[in-house]
Amino acid sequence: MADKQQEKVVAENRQARFEYEILEVYEAGLELKGTEVKSLRAGKANLRDSFCLIKNGEAWVHNLHISPYEQGNRFNHDPTRVRKLLLHKHEIMKLFGAISQKGLTIVPLKIYFTRGKAKMAIALARGKKLWDKRQDMAERDAKREIERAFRDRQRQ
Repeated sequence: MADKQQEKVVAENRQARFEYEILEVYEAGLELKGTEVKSLRAGKANLRDSFCLIKNGEAWVHNLHISPYEQGNRFNHDPTRVRKLLLHKHEIMKLFGAISQKGLTIVPLKIYFTRGKAKMAIALARGKKLWDKRQDMAERDAKREIERAFRDRQRQ
C-alpha cells in the first residue's frame, strides 16, 4: 500500500479499457534518454495510439509520444521514437506465446513513476467487438441510474 501512495501517474490510456478486454497486467521499465525523463516528470506524454511489439526476444513500445523538453535544445530526442521495455525474460516469453494466439495484443495502460523510476503498465488484451462496447456502456448507465435513484431516495 505504501508503493501505491508513492506512485505518480504521468499519462493514462483510458481508451484502452474501452477498446480492449484486459486479461493480465504487467509492470515494465522504460529505457529513456535524459530529456525524455524530464519531459515525463512535467507530464508531457501521450499513450493514445501506442502499442507494444516483441522482436528478437525484446519488448518495444511504438508511437509513445513524449514531447520534447522545453529547455532541452539540441539534446532533445524524437518524440515518437521506438522505446525498449524492460521486462524479465520469462515475462517476455509468456507475452510472446500469448500474442501468438489470434486476437491477443499488448497495450500500454499508463506511465508512472515509482521510487524515482519511470514504469509503464502494459496489459495482455483482447479486442472488444461493437456489441461488447455497447453492453459495457449499458451496464455503466444502469449502475449510474441505480446510484442516482438510491441517492435521491436517501434525500427524502
